[in-house]
Amino acid sequence: MQPQAITFRQKERVLDVSFDDGQQFSISCEFLRVNSPSAEVQGHGGPKNIPTGKENVTIVAIEPVGNYAIKIIFDDGHDSGIYSWETLYDLGKRYTENDKGTP
Repeated sequence: MQPQAITFRQKERVLDVSFDDGQQFSISCEFLRVNSPSAEVQGHGGPKNIPTGKENVTIVAIEPVGNYAIKIIFDDGHDSGIYSWETLYDLGKRYTENDKGTP
């Protein structure tokens, strides 16, 4: 799957992603940040380290990574997560299906 469009709505702190299969997701910055695919959050092979206090986090930059991902840079300084298309799709599905990411 490939994204057809990626748009950041700064005021709402939401990333909109549309995929070539017709799926469209609007994912909050908070959800993207606390579910970062970075080793820091994913636990370096151990338990996940879910950051707290990220309700007001926002995106300051989005950089392409080849033809397979984007790097999202957050205003709290976190910049080590590489969000592949598959990861964005999975996060979008989880966010939508789980009442906007509520555990």
